[in-house]
Amino acid sequence: MKALLICALLAAPLAAQQQRDYLTVDESDQIREAQDPNERLALYIHFARQRLSQVDHWLAKEKPGRSILIHDALDDYSNIIDAIDTVADDALQRRVDIKVGLAAVATAESEMLLGLQKIQDSQPKDMSRYDFVLRQSLDGTNDSLDLARQDPTVRAAAVATKQAKETKEREDAMTPTERDAKKAEEAKAEKEKKKAPTLLRPGETAKDQQKDQQ
Repeated sequence: MKALLICALLAAPLAAQQQRDYLTVDESDQIREAQDPNERLALYIHFARQRLSQVDHWLAKEKPGRSILIHDALDDYSNIIDAIDTVADDALQRRVDIKVGLAAVATAESEMLLGLQKIQDSQPKDMSRYDFVLRQSLDGTNDSLDLARQDPTVRAAAVATKQAKETKEREDAMTPTERDAKKAEEAKAEKEKKKAPTLLRPGETAKDQQKDQQ
């Protein structure tokens, strides 16, 4: 029982860390208000740069406890980079033109990648405490930069293929009952979609409406 209690206490900080939001309330509000994907990408770039600025600020000061602040900022940064990729993939799948946004992402991530490499090369003495998230940030930025530089048409096709594969895997994992329920739901949605909107009152025909208009 005592061992279980100790494990629970050790796991609590980790669970809290996993649930921590990587954007502030104000930042989340700004993202929601930016409906255009290009604007959202610009905001995420701005937030990513802010996180790296915070890291540089704390690295410049030999203060106790700075390692956790650096760790969290890098973790937030990685999540923001993931969000950039998600926004871009979604926009491309909807055939939205995000050439401007992708160009901005490529420029910014090239600069931020150099900043991250500089941190790693400098080997701060407390780096062991945030080495994993630093490497995660480097890998994520590298991957995201490759995607930003990729031809949008090729990337959109890859996203569609990936989504189709994931959809099939989910369907294959369904039970027969779940599969039947899904088909019924899709059929109902398709029927409602095909149902033409009408301005006729209940029981009224098109001829009746024409007479009223004359």
